Amino acid sequence: MNSPRPTATGQAHAPVLSAVAFFFVMAGYYIIRPVRDQLGGAVGAQALPLFYAAVLLVMLLLTPLFGILVARFPRKQLLSWSYCFFALCLLAFVPAFVAQDRIGARSLGMAFYVFGSVFNLFVVSLFWSFMADIFDSAGARKVFSLIALGGMAGAVAGPVITKLLVTAIGVAPLLVVSAASLLVALALLLSLSGSQQRGAGADQPLGGSIWAGIKELWSRPFLRYMAILMLLGDGIGTLAYALMADYTKAHIADKVARTAFYNDIDLYTNVIGAVLQLTVTRWLMMRHGAGWGLVVPALVNLVLLLGLALVGTGQIALFGYAVPMLAVTMVGSRAFAYGMTKPAQDALYTRVPRETRYKGKNFVETAVWRFGDVLVTSGVNLFGMLGVTLSGMASVGVGISALAAWIARRAGRAPDLAPDAPAKP
Repeated sequence: MNSPRPTATGQAHAPVLSAVAFFFVMAGYYIIRPVRDQLGGAVGAQALPLFYAAVLLVMLLLTPLFGILVARFPRKQLLSWSYCFFALCLLAFVPAFVAQDRIGARSLGMAFYVFGSVFNLFVVSLFWSFMADIFDSAGARKVFSLIALGGMAGAVAGPVITKLLVTAIGVAPLLVVSAASLLVALALLLSLSGSQQRGAGADQPLGGSIWAGIKELWSRPFLRYMAILMLLGDGIGTLAYALMADYTKAHIADKVARTAFYNDIDLYTNVIGAVLQLTVTRWLMMRHGAGWGLVVPALVNLVLLLGLALVGTGQIALFGYAVPMLAVTMVGSRAFAYGMTKPAQDALYTRVPRETRYKGKNFVETAVWRFGDVLVTSGVNLFGMLGVTLSGMASVGVGISALAAWIARRAGRAPDLAPDAPAKP
């Protein structure tokens, strides 16, 4: 049964608290993201299918567990247990990173890559499910880009913190800083949850089947579109990531230097994403609807991949600097994904029932996403064995981006979406 959800559009403190909480969520993740990525860069793209397959297996095992938690426990307990669990896991990894050279990048990389990916997907997905629970559609289009901006600020602060600390204290202590940031976010979300009780059943267990997230993938057109779009969009991002892993393995041998390199990629990505959220994203969603926030990034990816197909591994002149086209593609595709696609997706989820927002959304953004990672990285390795060049892979990506733009337009007009209320000034 779906009970009416509370709307927070009229309360000024809710968007502010949400943005600050998301700042700490993303700062905590981006402090450890370069740590995770340097392990991937140490082993190269050939190991990524194995990493992603392990993540997918864990996601499939966690899906029914998450369904049980959502069905039986209120959102306060769900938030508390999930965030505390990941904070404790971060602390448990500290001794392993102290002994990284003895354990080996491949073994530690497998374990931490699985954890880091699960951490990111569950913590962020749960945050936005909660946001879709307390804001209505009109409010979401008005404030989600600004809440996402808080997260983008955290995503900028995280790499800055890492860059300042990694050479001074090393890699392992960064995990403690990340855990502390996550717990601060939890405290803010619990405060926000306690103040948003308007609407019967807003903080009650959802009930229903633990497999509802999987079942709804076949019964809801909107969720099917989002799953396909997740696979296509992830294909572009994972292609760039896999190619970058080979680049760093070939050119950057030191783990601290690799961490700093990936840190810079994240920093530039998040600065551009923040600019998008401050300017284009909110205007586009308010004026033309959230659906167009899915279409535009797909078109941008198409242009970037055309450039990569033409230039390959070569460099282009950008603001007076010679920059590898691969880095430009990776930064550009990620910036639009975080700065436009994500707020638009989450605004559309306000127009579906609560069970879909938690169970269906979580399944698409965890298991489906990681299935795409396995598929794409395996394809990249296969193309490499067949002698397909980077330009050839980018040309395939152009076709994927065109298809993604078409699917994105259909997703914004899915027949099972609730009517969209006009946004208030």
